[in-house]
Amino acid sequence: MVNKVLAEIGVIGGTGLYAMKELKIVKEIKVKTPFGYPSDNIILGTLSGIKAAFLPRHGRKHAILPGEINQRANMWALKSIGVKTIISASAVGSLRQELVPTHFVFPDQFVDQTKGRPSTFFGGGIVGHVPMAEPFCMSISDMMYKEAKKLGITCHKGGTYCCMEGPGFSTKAESEFHRKMGYSIIGMTMATEAKLAREAGFHYAPVSLVTDYDCWKEGEEVDQHKVSETVQANVENIRRLLAMAIPLVAKAGCRNDCPSFVKNSLLTHKENFPAKTYAKLKLILEG
Repeated sequence: MVNKVLAEIGVIGGTGLYAMKELKIVKEIKVKTPFGYPSDNIILGTLSGIKAAFLPRHGRKHAILPGEINQRANMWALKSIGVKTIISASAVGSLRQELVPTHFVFPDQFVDQTKGRPSTFFGGGIVGHVPMAEPFCMSISDMMYKEAKKLGITCHKGGTYCCMEGPGFSTKAESEFHRKMGYSIIGMTMATEAKLAREAGFHYAPVSLVTDYDCWKEGEEVDQHKVSETVQANVENIRRLLAMAIPLVAKAGCRNDCPSFVKNSLLTHKENFPAKTYAKLKLILEG
């Protein structure tokens, strides 16, 4: 159980977003979880009086591959300090002409094509199946979309995020296949994070920062140099948006009862929980 609320809202930063200079009274904490350590120390501070936590997904040195991210530790650590809402920012490639590099996308669905990543807290004698039909907290996404428009950021609401394994970028055949499937954007991290966030009872809202056209568009095939060039503009805009949106999100809250999903999804009765597994998951199951 959470002993002390150190932050109300957590921000997980992706490529290029390794810190939030807007946070005031900043301090760092190192959190050890039953699943190991998270990607980096958690940075705590306030923004317009709201307690917020920042965690760089790949670490501040960007030394962690997408498939190496300890997503369970990240979620557990944020839960342990009282975070209830997660805003997740990540770089993506565009699979649609109208989703131009530097644009923001607030997706409403995802498809998971990753392989073998730990994507559930369940197992080890405790079984649960959370609903994922509507995987994100769209009331928060809607709020951030409206604020982004007010800030003059070109953004789009809705669409499917395709989560690929990586770390290599797509082949042209893969890119064309994903386009034909009707997907909107492609990235390497968000699906696992979203699944675990749902199990952990977070209000979870992703914002995808378009950096490139994947490799389907002739003459604009993705490479890391192009991604890095676009990232800087995206990072400045996501900081502006977070500074505006975090106080509003904290005040308005969420219309959906996201924390209830895990409590209503257990198949194993509590009296049958293995003690060792329950000790690891108590924060998630009862926090």
